[in-house]
Formats: sequence, C-alpha cells, structure tokens
Amino acid sequence: MESLWANFVSEYTPYLVALVALLLLLEQISYLKRKRFLPGPTLVLPFIGNAISLVTNPTRFWDAQSSLAKSTPLGISTNYIIGKFILYIYSTELSHKVFANVRPDAFHLVGHPFGKKLFGEHNLIYMFGQDHKDLRRRIAPNFTPKALATYTSIQQRIIVKHLKSWLQKADGKSIPLRILCRDMNLETSQTVFVGPYLGGEARDRFNIDYNFFNVGLMKLPIDLPGFAFRNARLAVERLIETLKLCAEESEKKMQNGEEPTCLIDFWMQENLRERAEIAEKEGCDSDKVSSYSHRELGGHLFDFLFAAQDASTSSLVWAITFLDSHPRVLERVRAEVERYWNPESDEPIAAEQLREMKFTEAVAREVVRIRAPATMVPHIAGEDFALTENYVIPKGTIVFPSVFDSSFQGFIEPDRFDPDRFLEERQEARVYKKNFLAFGAGAHQCVGQRYAINHLMLFIAMFSTLIDFKRKRVDGCDDIAYVPTIVPKDDCKVFLSERCRRFPSLS
Repeated sequence: MESLWANFVSEYTPYLVALVALLLLLEQISYLKRKRFLPGPTLVLPFIGNAISLVTNPTRFWDAQSSLAKSTPLGISTNYIIGKFILYIYSTELSHKVFANVRPDAFHLVGHPFGKKLFGEHNLIYMFGQDHKDLRRRIAPNFTPKALATYTSIQQRIIVKHLKSWLQKADGKSIPLRILCRDMNLETSQTVFVGPYLGGEARDRFNIDYNFFNVGLMKLPIDLPGFAFRNARLAVERLIETLKLCAEESEKKMQNGEEPTCLIDFWMQENLRERAEIAEKEGCDSDKVSSYSHRELGGHLFDFLFAAQDASTSSLVWAITFLDSHPRVLERVRAEVERYWNPESDEPIAAEQLREMKFTEAVAREVVRIRAPATMVPHIAGEDFALTENYVIPKGTIVFPSVFDSSFQGFIEPDRFDPDRFLEERQEARVYKKNFLAFGAGAHQCVGQRYAINHLMLFIAMFSTLIDFKRKRVDGCDDIAYVPTIVPKDDCKVFLSERCRRFPSLS
C-alpha cells in the first residue's frame, strides 16, 4: 500500500505542481489584463493579494492607493484583495460618475466589501429604482423638523449624562475618548431610534452584540465558527430580531393614538396613516394592505444604527481634536453658544436656537469635510462600465470612490481647518459643493445627514460650554487610524475638568 502511494505521489506530483503553477499564472495574467496601464502592484500574492497589508496597516495601505491614484492624470489606481480586483478613485469627477450610476446594469453600492454577507439583502443601500425611492419616501417623516426637535432633547440628555461620567473617570488624568464617545453614541442611537422599547437587559445584550459586529467589520470574511466575521454575522441577526420586537411594540402604541417619542414611532405613525389611506381608497381593512414586516423594519433600523454609530463617533473625537488645536475657533463657539443657551436654565437647547448657531454648524461641517468619517464608499461593478475614454471597469470590480480625497480638492487651502469656509460670506459650501461628498451623492445620498449634523453641533456646543479640555499631545497622536471609520491614532486622549458652575438638569 505504501509503495502504491509513493508511486502515485512520484508520478503525479509534477502534474499537480504544473497545474498549480498554471492557475497562479492565469490569476496573474487576469489581474494584469484588468489593471492594464493603471498604477498598482505589478505582481500580487495568489488569491489573498494584498489583504495582509490591508488588515495589518489599513492607513498605510489606503495612503499608498491614494498616492498611486494621484500619480496619474486619470486619478485612479488598482490592487487585488481576496480574489477581487479593486479600483481606487481619487478624482472627484469620476467619483460623481460612480455615484450617479448606481443601478443594476452599472454600479451596486455595497458600503462594505463583504457587506451583503454581514447586513443581508434587506439593507437600504442595496436597493434600486422604485423600491429604493419608495423606501426613502417612507423614511422622510423620520427626519422632519418636528421629529428632529424631538430627537434633540433626547440627544442632549444623554450627552450631559455621559459628560458627567467622563469627568468622574478623568479625575485629573488624561483619558481616551473614542470608546467613551462610541458608548455615548450607542445609547443615543438606541434611545432616539427605539426609545422606551429597549429595556435595560435588552440594551446590555444589544451592546455586546454590537461589539461583535464592530470587531467583525475589520476582519477577513471567514464565515466559520470561532472567527470574528461569523460572530459579527450572527450578532447582526440577533440585533435585527431585537429591533423587530421594538417595531411591534411601537405599532401597538401608535395604534392607540399616542404621540411619537422616538424615530420608530414617527415611522410607524406614518406607516399606519398610509395604510389607512390606501384601505379607504380601496375599500378594504387596513390590516389587508401590504406593508413592511416588523422584521424588515428591524433590518432598516439596524441600517440607521450602523450609519449613525461609528461615523458619528469619528466626527466627535475629531471635533475635540481640532477645537483643542484651534483655540480661537473654540472661543468663537463658546461665545456663540452663550448667546443662545445658559446651562443653568436647566432647559435644553431648543431646535430654533440650534438653527441660529451658524458658526457652530460651520465648525461641524468643517470637521466632517476635513476628516470624512467613512473615507470611501465601496461599489461593485455589475457590468463592464466605461469610466473614461481609455478605461473600462471590468464586471465584478470593487470600486472605492474616495470622499476623503475629494474633500481636499477645490476648496481654498483645503489642508487648513477653517470653519469660515462654510459661512455665507465665503460661499465655499456652494462653489465647491461637488467636493463635499462626506454624505455621498446621487440617489443614495445619506437620508439622515441633518440628524448627523445636529448631533455633532449639540455635542460641540455642550462639550465646549460645560468642559475645559486639553489634549495629551505626543508625536503622531493626531495621525489617522482606521477602526473602520477614521479616528486619531491615540484614541483622542484628553485632560478634562468642569468649566461651568453646575451641569444642567435636563428632564
């Protein structure tokens, strides 16, 4: 038996080696054929490509892609990751071309290179055409001025609660704020989106599962037991199930005619109104009218949560970083907030007052411009697509339009933190609108961007007014790290102390 096996190995090993060598050669040829004249690695590792460098040092990897793209007039570069050909887009014009062609026969927005495995097919970003338009129309009532005003009170109550706890943790020492901001944002999102329907025990489980999800986002897509990606995918299923139950409870409350107190209430109120309207028109019972299932609503709520969570955390820590390094800007923010809000009034900042804080809004928008939280918006080419006269993107390519790079094109002195560029006098927000892509563009532009700006404004206003702070600065502390959104490399270590005579008591 052993001699037979030895004969088999000795006879067929050369053929197996030749076959493997042929497959590797064909893989390299396929990559080079798709790459053509574009800048990028000439040779790539079999199958995994440059995945190791992406996972171990994503900042260096994407900086290299950006530099390669800038080295060519076209503004694009290439690479190869886990069997996928990727295209990085530096050019704002070409990024807009991708955003404007999200449709079945062109580009499919994916949000994450392996997003469908994590989020499932329900996600808003995977939708096209009329279905996508109908869902966005039904989402719109969640972000009306009345709804946003309801959310601002919730946001401020949670911000004050967490600022108090940060001061207790600091106790004269510097503390990293990234995880603390993330925890604050998670509680804010949970309370704004599903309000009273998520009890204490459910929140604890929710936080654990969301952490599984966060960790899995940055890992290789190995969907096997024990791997972070599998844990993340299963956690998403549990999170959606929890949010489904919240939607069921909200529907009961809205059917009783109660006032909305959170986002799912506003959505369910509009859902019930629309069903009643259709039922009256068609002469049937409203229960017979087709509508989103509670699980579908749970899935969409998770989409909102994901969109609001890490991107917002990124903006908060960068706001602290830039306010610390620009004391004149901080002084102007404090002066403006003082004109409209006194913390000792024990009243929250009203929505009308927030709208009047033009400089604070300019600061928020400049933070988002200069440090776009989600630096790229991945798409997949559903078909071959002529991106330029000379280059056709092959079907199946993962395309990364860089909204981060676009923020440094067009604007006057784009590397400078300068909130005044967003004030009416300067007009840069209008003149260079096409370069401000932090919230996307086209049909899939972020539907909750006003909510995101409001949250950042409220945090800047309250943090600046209630807290004295100073960064613990060391070499490289403000370098960019991917987690997966971008944050300061040191997680924003800050010394904190109380600035006001007392914190507001917000009911």
